[in-house]
Amino acid sequence: MEGNRSSSQSQQHRDLLQKTKEFTRSIVKDLSEERSPLIFIKRFRNYCTSLDATCACSSDLSKGCDILTLERQCHVHRIDVLLRVLLAVQQLLQEHRHGSKRDIYYMHPSVFSEQSVVDRAINDLCILLQCSRHNLNVVSVGKGLVMGWLKFVEAGRKFDCINNLNTAHHIPVLVEEVKDIISVAHYILVVEKESVFQRLANDRFCTRNRCIVITGRGYPDISTRRFLRLLMENLHLPAYCLVDCDPYGFDILTTYRFGSMVFFC
Repeated sequence: MEGNRSSSQSQQHRDLLQKTKEFTRSIVKDLSEERSPLIFIKRFRNYCTSLDATCACSSDLSKGCDILTLERQCHVHRIDVLLRVLLAVQQLLQEHRHGSKRDIYYMHPSVFSEQSVVDRAINDLCILLQCSRHNLNVVSVGKGLVMGWLKFVEAGRKFDCINNLNTAHHIPVLVEEVKDIISVAHYILVVEKESVFQRLANDRFCTRNRCIVITGRGYPDISTRRFLRLLMENLHLPAYCLVDCDPYGFDILTTYRFGSMVFFC
């Protein structure tokens, strides 16, 4: 099983590297023939969390398309950023390494100017290459927490939440490397706020209730959402979500259920 997964990931990397080469060649070809490259990027895409290299969001409705060209001055910087980020991603794939969005930002901080510029370029690449961000070996700095009746191994490290039921553990960033999941929990409880998570820990909630408690500390990052899905798929447990009864709470609930939505104006 592990060998098959490793082989599949290697094939995904090769496919993505081939796509990056084809994309780069098309730009070079246009420039060599004194044409301005045209880069088509859809402006709306449900952020893909598929574990496969192929994007699972092709059925989502787009809100039109950005056409980037060097003939428009306002597009030159965006194309420059896109190619710089593409180079960083290509290096990560070739060297079988993972890097954070923040790492990429600090490669050219004077060019990128702010983190959101890099974030947008990464989303553009996901759309162009039809893949999800973790397939590009780009990760976020994880912020999610978990506690309760759960054991697992991630990248050779053992996480034994059962030994300290009411102690918070950071959710792994590299969720695809989580394996050997063991649990005797009856359900998973997802809470919106870290303060509620800490209150449950202080009240020794998991000692009295055979469950797993997860928080994304507000709007959940991708690692937290993927970790929750991994537990549900492997343990076949029901998941309940405790959020505020207001628009923000319902937005967080739908983010866990359906993923985040990316809008480009």
